[in-house]
Amino acid sequence: MRNTERYPVKGSNALWQIYKTVPFWKVVKNFAVIQLARYTPFIPMKNWLYKTFLGMKIGSETAFALMVMVDIMFPERIKVGKNSIVGYNTTILAHEYLIDEYRLGDVVIGNRVMIGANSTLLPGITIGDDAIVSAGTLVHKSVPEGAFVGGNPMRIIYTKEERESKGL
Repeated sequence: MRNTERYPVKGSNALWQIYKTVPFWKVVKNFAVIQLARYTPFIPMKNWLYKTFLGMKIGSETAFALMVMVDIMFPERIKVGKNSIVGYNTTILAHEYLIDEYRLGDVVIGNRVMIGANSTLLPGITIGDDAIVSAGTLVHKSVPEGAFVGGNPMRIIYTKEERESKGL
C-alpha cells in the first residue's frame, strides 16, 4: 500500500478544483523551472534548479537524465538520495487527482538507486538503497532495499539476497 494522505472534494472532480489545492502562481513557477530543467544537459544546474526553486531534496552526485518530469504541483515532496540515477523521461508524481478526492504522498528514493528510462513513480512510495527499477516500470508500491524490480504493474524480479547470490 502506498503512503498517501487523502483529501475528499465535493461537486466537480478534484482536478477541476486544482487551484483550491495548490496556488496558481506556484504551478506557473514550477512549470517554468521544470521545463528548463528537463531540457538542460547540465546535471549540476538541473539539481540546483530543483533544490533552489522547487524545494526538492537531492543528494550529491545524483543524476536526473534528460526529459525527467518531476511533480509540478508538489515537487517539495520528492527526496532523492546520493549517487542515484533517474532515467530518461521518467515521471515522479507526489499527487494524484481523482473524481471524489485527491491524494498527496512523499516520494523517497534512496542512495545508489538506478531508475530506468520511461518509468513512472506514483505518490507515497519509497525506493530503498541500492535498488534497481527496470525501464518502463510503474512503481505503484514501495521497493525493498537492494531489490531489482520491473514491469507494469511492478513486481520484484530479484530480492537483495537473490541479487547477491547471483553476483548481480
